[in-house]
Amino acid sequence: MNTEISPKKNTLAKEERLCSTKSIDKLFSSGESFIAYPLRIVYFIEDEADIGNQIASILVSVSKKKFKRAVKRNRVKRLVKEAYRLNKGVFQDLLRSEGKRVDIAFLYLKNELPAYAEIEKAILKTVAVLSERLKGGKL
Repeated sequence: MNTEISPKKNTLAKEERLCSTKSIDKLFSSGESFIAYPLRIVYFIEDEADIGNQIASILVSVSKKKFKRAVKRNRVKRLVKEAYRLNKGVFQDLLRSEGKRVDIAFLYLKNELPAYAEIEKAILKTVAVLSERLKGGKL
């Protein structure tokens, strides 16, 4: 059985999700951030030599203050993960070519449930900004 993730697949595997407490602490303590409304993006870029084969890990967070019901929080998380899953290919290719890896946290800021188009627009802006920062050398 082949367990290697093919770069052609549009999946979001367990390994692509950020769950390690150490990694999350490092992301929020020494990472940089910007806003692609309605998302706040916190990211930490490091050399690929430090890790295994996973080059991008994500975390999605929706505040309980904004949405009291878990159903609504989960809906927003599903939309963000789906938009990222469909648009991550170009970004991951760039990371491979630059020899870097990145941890990304998507924090939802708005008080209303979003439309998918709004989230996808924010994800595309995120990919563009991170790609530009990787190419420009600004880390």
